[in-house]
Amino acid sequence: MKNQILIVGSTNTDMVVKTSHFPQPGETILGGEFCVYQGGKGANQAVAAARLGGDVVFISKLGNDSFGLNSIAALQKENIDTTQVLIDDKVSSGVALITVDEKGENNIVVAPGANNTLLPQNIEHLDAILEKCKILLVQLEIPLKTVQFVCQRAKEKGVIVVLNPAPATKLDESILKYVDILTPNETECELLTGLKINDSVAAVKAINTLLEMGVSTVVITLGKRGAYVYENNELTLVPTKEVFAIDSTGAGDVFNGALVVGLAQDKTLVDAVRLACEAAAISVTKMGAQSSAPTLEDLNTSK
Repeated sequence: MKNQILIVGSTNTDMVVKTSHFPQPGETILGGEFCVYQGGKGANQAVAAARLGGDVVFISKLGNDSFGLNSIAALQKENIDTTQVLIDDKVSSGVALITVDEKGENNIVVAPGANNTLLPQNIEHLDAILEKCKILLVQLEIPLKTVQFVCQRAKEKGVIVVLNPAPATKLDESILKYVDILTPNETECELLTGLKINDSVAAVKAINTLLEMGVSTVVITLGKRGAYVYENNELTLVPTKEVFAIDSTGAGDVFNGALVVGLAQDKTLVDAVRLACEAAAISVTKMGAQSSAPTLEDLNTSK
């Protein structure tokens, strides 16, 4: 039985500064600790899935520089198949500048670099990879035409398509009609539908709007409140446990990586979301994106 997970997306190097509060426009403040972590939504999700036992193939694009080479080495240490990661000599690798305040909230600015040059013509051999895969997970830190290309090809091959619509971007039926499971957070859901997620009634209205746009199933992540799952005309709130958060960077990526592992293991959607909530909750108790992704041992210890 096929259980391989294909993740297509970005790879960045995250440069993180801790601070008491975010600066106002034109304001300079003194921050605290500075750290460099491996990041990028695609790579974060790949690491999260691999640490929870997922068989992960990763497609991404990097520059031929120290950031890129270090990223590949880090991915390989996680037992991720990086044979499909491309190197572009003409551009730099992606970087993200991240500020984390004392509440664990973050502000992020991304310079995409090579991520913006991952184009459909670079992965024309995608069908051969999809033949071995059960699930595709993709995000929006690569060109939208590439997102559409991989979602369409995966759908045609009978592969489950999971789209995490982050960073928040307007999408239409040209992409959403190929999506089996859409996983927006509240902000992303509001941008896609024009509806604010104030309560469960508003969530159902927003979800029905997304279903009309072609999506099959919707999971709305709610941060520390858990996630809404809408399946077979029924809305379920999957709660998450209360933790002391120090850094929320990458929590959504951990959620999505864990979700596809659960689905690859034939868990029900609600049970897969429950696993994802548990993993995301653990991740916010640690600094960094990939560095905070829990292992199976971490999950078992936390119970």
